[in-house]
Amino acid sequence: MQKIDLSKIDTEQRNPNSMALDQADTMGVLTIINNEDAKIAAAVQAQLPTIAKVIDLIFTRFSQGGRLIYMGAGTSGRLGILDASEMLPTYGLKPDQIIGIIAGGDDAIRTPAEGAEDDRELGVADLKALNLQPLDTVVGIGASGRTPYVLAGLEYAKTIGALAVGLCMTKNSEMLAVADEVIAIETGAEVVTGSTRMKAGTATKLVCNMISTTLMVKWGKVYQNLMVDLLATNEKLKVRTARIVKAVTNASDDVVATTLTAANYACKNAIVMILKNVSYAESETLLAEYDNLVTKVINSK
Repeated sequence: MQKIDLSKIDTEQRNPNSMALDQADTMGVLTIINNEDAKIAAAVQAQLPTIAKVIDLIFTRFSQGGRLIYMGAGTSGRLGILDASEMLPTYGLKPDQIIGIIAGGDDAIRTPAEGAEDDRELGVADLKALNLQPLDTVVGIGASGRTPYVLAGLEYAKTIGALAVGLCMTKNSEMLAVADEVIAIETGAEVVTGSTRMKAGTATKLVCNMISTTLMVKWGKVYQNLMVDLLATNEKLKVRTARIVKAVTNASDDVVATTLTAANYACKNAIVMILKNVSYAESETLLAEYDNLVTKVINSK
């Protein structure tokens, strides 16, 4: 087994700002953590051009039926799963369009499976189990940029023509040698040395949010800043759906309620039905004609 050299990995260095962490009182610990967390948004901002490039590459594939697959071990895997799991209720996606997988399987979401991250064969097997296709994108997440499970997955993705994207928190990572694109957020040393669930985890969450949200905006799942493809699966979401339709159309509560019932609570359709004075079937035709974009439908003659 190759010896692991952590000395060159940014996230494994000692943070000079937290050397006296164990001597600080509660407020002191919180202040140190908060001061370090405050640096994360700027670190992400520095990589916005790369993130934008990656999203455009993903969208080209996604809009042709490709999937977005996050893969990682430990915290990295859990954060990918977290992002993927919110896509169905928020944007009405099918469960297999954006997927999160974690080394060690679903049990590892709650119970650490630390040895699984070293299993290269498992990384390939998990992607094969999803029947990975050339139009798919694999975003391999690993703070250190050297997780064997993730690196093997990225290598496999490239061999079949899928887009391989690395997301790490250190420059000059091993991902550079195996991925098509690498998003490297330089979050630096953690408050607790090597505890990458902290700053690295926060940055990972921010980037995953950016990727999925921007992808959904580009795909027509948002009108203005409203989620117009949400699934109204509970009372709270039904109320939110009605509020969205009313905000866009300025229709009365009765009209909104009647239209949503006719549209089976499909928010986007209800908006089109009211503003274009059409039936549900006609709203479906219009949305299909104008790339599923509410703005284009509303502005059409």
